[in-house]
Amino acid sequence: MPRFTTSDGLSLAYEDAGEGLPVLCLSGLTRNARDFDFVAPQILAGHRMIRLDYRGRGQSDWAEDHLTYTVMREAQDALELMDHLGLDKAAILGTSRGGLIGMGLAATAKDRILGVVMNDIGPVLEAEGLDVIMGYLGIHPDFPDFDTMAQARKLAMEGQFPGVPLERWRKEVTHTHKETPEGVRLNYDPKLRDAVVEAGAAGDVDLWPFFDAIAPLPCAVIHGLNSDLLSAATVDEMKRRNPELIVARVPDRAHIPFLDEAEAQAALATWLEQLS
Repeated sequence: MPRFTTSDGLSLAYEDAGEGLPVLCLSGLTRNARDFDFVAPQILAGHRMIRLDYRGRGQSDWAEDHLTYTVMREAQDALELMDHLGLDKAAILGTSRGGLIGMGLAATAKDRILGVVMNDIGPVLEAEGLDVIMGYLGIHPDFPDFDTMAQARKLAMEGQFPGVPLERWRKEVTHTHKETPEGVRLNYDPKLRDAVVEAGAAGDVDLWPFFDAIAPLPCAVIHGLNSDLLSAATVDEMKRRNPELIVARVPDRAHIPFLDEAEAQAALATWLEQLS
């Protein structure tokens, strides 16, 4: 993967493929560029697809100061990547954490973005989903290899993701973990957990103004109907506030849809058409 250096000296990895309107893909909290492998064929059909490994994740450098693992610093990194690539503007496809970054960019650098997709994320984060994330964040899993972990993940997720084949779960676990002689380990800095805990100590932030800042740019939300992080009530309020919002409600998916589901693909196609 090519790399660039941020203003605070970290070397971050990214991917840049395809031609056309640039779509900057920003992944989930613990994830990386591989988050978008399942949707890549759709994006690359006529668009430039740029993927960033956040600081401390994937192939990017880990930060000496874990307190720089914040939404706003990662938003700045995204802008610096755009500067590195000579891009004045880009559309944002954000999964979970990436959607929060997209909202942050809409509020602070709206002249740099063309539109935003929010994959199973919104201005209200449900406590149940946050508790689930804190249950695994920064903790190395207790599995000897990917095969064992994939089998356990399929079993654990079958209720929220019925019918997803084992091979899909195996791909998923290889995206966020690595096999070592000591067993499966995280593919990100475990201190990300400390950053999230310490950021939470500052109190709740009202994210509705950040969402409202996106309009009138093309915007879509993709909602896994079984999600424990994004509620149907929040999606309904997002639609009320922005009647032009493209809404995809994806059955048999929780947090987060893979983005190759028919409903997600249809919403993305509409969003991309509006951008053009």
